Amino acid sequence: MISPVRSVTAVCVLGAALGALAACGAHESTRAPLPAPSATSPAAGPPTLAPGPAGRTAVFEHGPRDAGRTVALTFDADMTADQGPRAAQGERFDNPGLIAALRELKVPATVFMTGRWAEEYPRQARSIGRDPLFEVANHSYSHYAFTDHCYGLPTIGEERMRADVERAYAAFRRVGIRDAMPYLRFPGGCYDRRVLETLTPAGVTAVQWDVVSGDAFATDAAEVAREVLRGVRPGSVVVLHCTRSAAPTTERVIRSVVPRLRAEGFRLVKVSQLIGASGGRR
Repeated sequence: MISPVRSVTAVCVLGAALGALAACGAHESTRAPLPAPSATSPAAGPPTLAPGPAGRTAVFEHGPRDAGRTVALTFDADMTADQGPRAAQGERFDNPGLIAALRELKVPATVFMTGRWAEEYPRQARSIGRDPLFEVANHSYSHYAFTDHCYGLPTIGEERMRADVERAYAAFRRVGIRDAMPYLRFPGGCYDRRVLETLTPAGVTAVQWDVVSGDAFATDAAEVAREVLRGVRPGSVVVLHCTRSAAPTTERVIRSVVPRLRAEGFRLVKVSQLIGASGGRR
């Protein structure tokens, strides 16, 4: 198994690099908050976890270990709020080849998308969001951290956290994603009790992971694949990235890992299926 320190460091390297140039947008204004999907239709919505202690936002890290050999591959589509100029100069924050590979291999997957990514790549975002093979979840709008000292990411204040999450949902609706999931992955994976309390009215379940792929800035796809296969257990949530410039090996990793997981008897599912199988338990 991967040590907790190594896991958090590996997944947050990408967040630190993507956020390095984002500080100048930290005071950007936001529109009035819009409710998350779960807040508008709780009865008919997808599975979520019951609130945690004192009604705080619940955090999901993995599914049941005793409910079959299931595993969820998740992909963070990272882009900070002020990186448009870098995209205009040719940097690719998307990864069409990866999405094509997932479709070719018929891999259900959950894409944690920032609102800024959806605005930069609206056709891709809409295509992913309308494909029943995938589900889109929230990775904030700006990809600014919700806590201090989160691996170099600029931060937003407590008063803007909920608005930033709901601004991402608004961006998804504008580009044509009809049914974004009421799940949130924190930028950099960083949160604390204050954050969980602040986001309670947003009606989301926070989704973390128990397996870090190490694909951020990796150049050796075989080593990333080994890292995934070493860590996976029944019910695992694997974090990878859908950002070609910062995670260039991910498509090759998927083409290697998926057949091997299936050969070992694992069934690939979306995060919503793992949460549903948990029966509301964290």
